[in-house]
Amino acid sequence: MLETHKSYILGENQQPIAVQIPIAEFEKIEEILEDYGLAQLMNEVKDEKPLSKDEALQQLIKEE
Repeated sequence: MLETHKSYILGENQQPIAVQIPIAEFEKIEEILEDYGLAQLMNEVKDEKPLSKDEALQQLIKEE
């Protein structure tokens, strides 16, 4: 588990309203989330047939 060093920001009524973490930890969390999202996308298409170069080019042309 990723260890985080957090500081709570309190509002006027002394209730937590935000959390502050070091930028390096934030960047690591971003990287983990991006990797997770990419893995989910890869799982979604794992059973699809890969496109040939020509099919991929045609798909790109259609999207423009």
